[in-house]
Amino acid sequence: MVAADDAGRSSDIAGKLGVEPGMVVQEIGWDSDVDEAVRDAVEERCGDELLDEDADEVIDLVIMWWRDGDGDLVDALVDAIGPLADHGVIWVLTPKTGRRGHVEPSEIAEAAPTAGLSQTSNVSVGDTWAGARLVAPKAAKSRR
Repeated sequence: MVAADDAGRSSDIAGKLGVEPGMVVQEIGWDSDVDEAVRDAVEERCGDELLDEDADEVIDLVIMWWRDGDGDLVDALVDAIGPLADHGVIWVLTPKTGRRGHVEPSEIAEAAPTAGLSQTSNVSVGDTWAGARLVAPKAAKSRR
């Protein structure tokens, strides 16, 4: 019964992130502290391994693990936008409040528009990570 609960939870995580079968998903900022259940759920739902930061493909969804001290978030977001498909989404996953590496939500809210993105929603991802969904504004997309 526990395995079924874990499988359901993993499926819910991928669903929260909007992962669909066949999507090309890139992972940025992997380190030993990431939630492997999130990674596994995303790979299972999209049907392929996560691409690393050096991938050359057009990306449907980016999972960016981001912690306080990782550098300049605006620069990282601008880099992530480059290979992003027109309908693409960037999820910035940060440690939850009280966890080592926690990033204030205001930092993401300020970085997104500077990078040309809009924040559309927030979700809890697993026990230790929170996610902020970022997309390019529709007006900017129509000009591409």
